[in-house]
Amino acid sequence: MKILIVTDAWEPQVNGVVRTLQATIAELQAGGHDVEVISPNLFRSIPCPTYGEIRLAFAGRRTVGRRIRAFAPHAIHISTEGPLGLAARRWCLDNGFPFTTAYHTRFPEYVAARLPVSPAFVWRFIRWFHRPAQHIMVATRSLASELAGQGLTQTMMWERGVDHSLFHKDRAPHPAFDGFARPIQLYVGRVSVEKNIEAFLDTAPRGTKVIVGDGPALADLRTRYPEAMFLGKLGGETLASAYAGADVFVFPSRTDTFGLVVIEALSCGTPVAAYPVPGPGDIIRDGAGALDDDLDKAIVGALACDRADAADVSACYTWSACTAQFLRALTFVPAATPVDVAAGAPSLA
Repeated sequence: MKILIVTDAWEPQVNGVVRTLQATIAELQAGGHDVEVISPNLFRSIPCPTYGEIRLAFAGRRTVGRRIRAFAPHAIHISTEGPLGLAARRWCLDNGFPFTTAYHTRFPEYVAARLPVSPAFVWRFIRWFHRPAQHIMVATRSLASELAGQGLTQTMMWERGVDHSLFHKDRAPHPAFDGFARPIQLYVGRVSVEKNIEAFLDTAPRGTKVIVGDGPALADLRTRYPEAMFLGKLGGETLASAYAGADVFVFPSRTDTFGLVVIEALSCGTPVAAYPVPGPGDIIRDGAGALDDDLDKAIVGALACDRADAADVSACYTWSACTAQFLRALTFVPAATPVDVAAGAPSLA
């Protein structure tokens, strides 16, 4: 099948959306599917205000439409609600071409954390954007329930995966941890206001708090929390060793829809402390961590968990299973032959 993915989030960004798309595309291509990506790097762009890593592309419906027609896809998936997503959505509606979308970020809460905008106002945009989609892909059942409450009932599961050959409980700890006081409490992710990292850094002093990642709030947090250890951005085996060497993984975000870092930490046998919100609330079970509205209590509870139980919970999250779910969401598309009028499918003309 020829699958076109339209996304405003793409390389060189390093976040859960980009990593999920990259892993899914690799699995699709390994399965024999032809995948094309329309992303900001194909056009002139400017940095997104307050999130400079995201590029806002200068590309309208006609420009995006020419690329769609050139590829002649069987299926179109619109991954984000940015300028490219809007242009592709408009083109699909104008041409009667069915499409899927994904709800990756809890935008009402995300925007409210950055700007004086009511979440109710943002929900109006979310409902408008996703309502025409054949399916809206979501990572958790609680998120599907939340969208259903907004009148968006056409959701299908698209969970996340872990590279278990990289992230596993037998990996040696990060060498920097040798000199750190225990327990080592770890955060991994973007260092920005919507991640609520201050809530973690403000918890009771115990052991060493370690922050892995980069972002616009990094300099401020380094100044205000000199007792914390900031290791910068890590990847690959070095990141896996950080997960494996920690005693607890702390996930203070209230706006993420899943939390890919949560299942990576679990895969390394590190129990997770988090708030009982969508994302971690859907993942943490069977002694793999602790959820509490008091993050201090969640950390204490997670430190008492068994690392083997944490690793067991992550076993069901694989990129092959994730990709199979993605393909199921496209089953409304006649995939046997390229889209054409004769087959009763939308025309690309």
